[in-house]
Amino acid sequence: MKISRKGLYALEAMMVLAKRHPDRTTKIHEIASTEHIPEKFLELILLELKRARLVESERGARGGYRLRRPPSRIYLGEIIRTIDGPLAPFGDAQSLRRLVARDRKHRPLYRLFLDVRNAASRIVDRTSLADLGRRK
Repeated sequence: MKISRKGLYALEAMMVLAKRHPDRTTKIHEIASTEHIPEKFLELILLELKRARLVESERGARGGYRLRRPPSRIYLGEIIRTIDGPLAPFGDAQSLRRLVARDRKHRPLYRLFLDVRNAASRIVDRTSLADLGRRK
């Protein structure tokens, strides 16, 4: 599993929003300056997260972004897949299963890749933003 710079920025921005949930919205500029993320790039990331219904925005002087659900109900796997796509090194889990079934010669290799994907998926799909906030 490889997380892009864009995926990392998305996770960092979501952590900022989780810390401020549910008290207030946070402006793009605040997140960008706190996390050292290019503002225009962050704007695009937050739009993707909004389309995925992970965040919502509010217009106006007191506007900004906030989490759509409590941090305990937003999991890292959902954020990563929204920004970077499947967690598997070769497409999604189903593609790996097909390779295991079809390619006898390389079956052990593809099974290993599937095991790695499944282990990573279990971790990120069970770790919420709230869990991250509790880690030191």
